[in-house]
Amino acid sequence: MAEPQDPSSTGTDAGAAASQTRQFISFRVGDDEFAIDIMAVREIKGWTETTILPNQQEYMLGVLNLRGTIVPIFDLRCRFGLGLTTATRSHVVIIVSIGGRILGLLVDAVSDILTVNAADIRPVPDVDQPVDSAFLAGIIAVGDSMVVLLSLENLFSHHGPADTAVAA
Repeated sequence: MAEPQDPSSTGTDAGAAASQTRQFISFRVGDDEFAIDIMAVREIKGWTETTILPNQQEYMLGVLNLRGTIVPIFDLRCRFGLGLTTATRSHVVIIVSIGGRILGLLVDAVSDILTVNAADIRPVPDVDQPVDSAFLAGIIAVGDSMVVLLSLENLFSHHGPADTAVAA
């Protein structure tokens, strides 16, 4: 007669543990480390000049043609209120997909791929600050340093097609 199997011996726990981990791409903007969900990243490329569009937010640097797709490029340093980046060949553009839209994020450098247990993502402290923190999704401790997890959906929630139209 067969004995009932112990559910912990079926490998289900290992599958559950794997589903509790998430991967992020970390990158630098100035001296700070940030990360975004790796599933949003489509490609990472070196900086190339963009075509400027009139009447855009200061942090919208322009657009580039990426194999036939017109991609708006955003300066994260400027988006965070830290001034415009003087882009050089050492800067990197992370191409991401957010809600079906393709966008480029200008950053100083890509750092690493982080595999993090979901329980290790800490909430952003509730503090009075002049900068809008709605686009901060959490904080990850990596060794002795901290990596700020960004919510791309909130960071660019005001850049739909209707918002880029110029009033006549």
